[in-house]
Amino acid sequence: MIHLGKLAGAIPVLLMSLCGAAAGQSVPLDRLPEEVLPVRAPAERIGGSPGTMQILDRSCPVLPAAGLRSRIVNTAVQEWGYFGFTVLDYTVAETGTRRSSSRRRWSLLDPEDALRLAGSIAGYWAAAPDSGWILQRQNNRWKASGLTSRWRDPWSAAFISWVMCESGLGEENRFARAVAHHTYIDQAILARDNGSEAAYVAFDTGREPVLPGDMLCRGSRPAYRSLAERRDHLGVGARTHCDIVVKVDVAGERFHVIGGNVRGTVGMKLLPAAVNDAGFLIPEPYGRRYLFAHLRLDAPPVPLDALDRSPTMVALDCIRPAGGLPGIVYQSVSSESGGTANTC
Repeated sequence: MIHLGKLAGAIPVLLMSLCGAAAGQSVPLDRLPEEVLPVRAPAERIGGSPGTMQILDRSCPVLPAAGLRSRIVNTAVQEWGYFGFTVLDYTVAETGTRRSSSRRRWSLLDPEDALRLAGSIAGYWAAAPDSGWILQRQNNRWKASGLTSRWRDPWSAAFISWVMCESGLGEENRFARAVAHHTYIDQAILARDNGSEAAYVAFDTGREPVLPGDMLCRGSRPAYRSLAERRDHLGVGARTHCDIVVKVDVAGERFHVIGGNVRGTVGMKLLPAAVNDAGFLIPEPYGRRYLFAHLRLDAPPVPLDALDRSPTMVALDCIRPAGGLPGIVYQSVSSESGGTANTC
């Protein structure tokens, strides 16, 4: 773990760690001080240790719409760094070898990381209403199978709920935090159809430009291809997944998105895209996966390279080698170019 609060002393350690990352090792970074990025660590919502954890705090702030997109992106990027900067590139065609490798090791977390991150994932659940039974079920698994056991229940929707909670969407009519993605997807569909105060409005992919802070969603059971298909199932459970867009790479024709429970971690995906007739980037299918919903955030836009301007990446720029992080193209942003001021 690299502690960004003491950047100068961390330089030699981070240089060695990033060299290891090029060979596939993760490089977790400590979260920024709250005076730099005002986000509470998720584990602060939890009491006890694995096997006896309990939710202590479910509160969420209510913050103005101004700055909402940046808060969402910056919060997601910080967690991505804390989990080790995992990148999965879906712009490259999958091979039989890759699929076989994925089956052998679904989770990208090693046992030590799983234990280190248990409190963070439990804290994500605290932001999702009616989730206490899930944490208790995980306590039972830890007791029965050991402290490095995988999470019994998928926690990707809990991660999204926590990001939105910490970003200021604390009112249910603005964002329906939940243990499953379909709850807030349905809220966004109803906002499109009937109008409401919901922060997100649903569109079929390709209808509206995608911006950082928006979400892209797919369904696996059922494998939805359009919002119309989901409209037929409103209020009915479905296995879905959404990721937060943190960068729109027009030149590279891809989206950078961050989600929870991505191979057991908070991970970034690089998703293929193409420019449509209207001149903006739209998602493309990848593998056998189709994105059926674009949840557009009702908030002022931010630059397409919001990832590069996030406080985590700016702080990391103080101590990164010239090669940057493996798997992503990172453009250093200085205060002269309109980004966050570099205070190294």
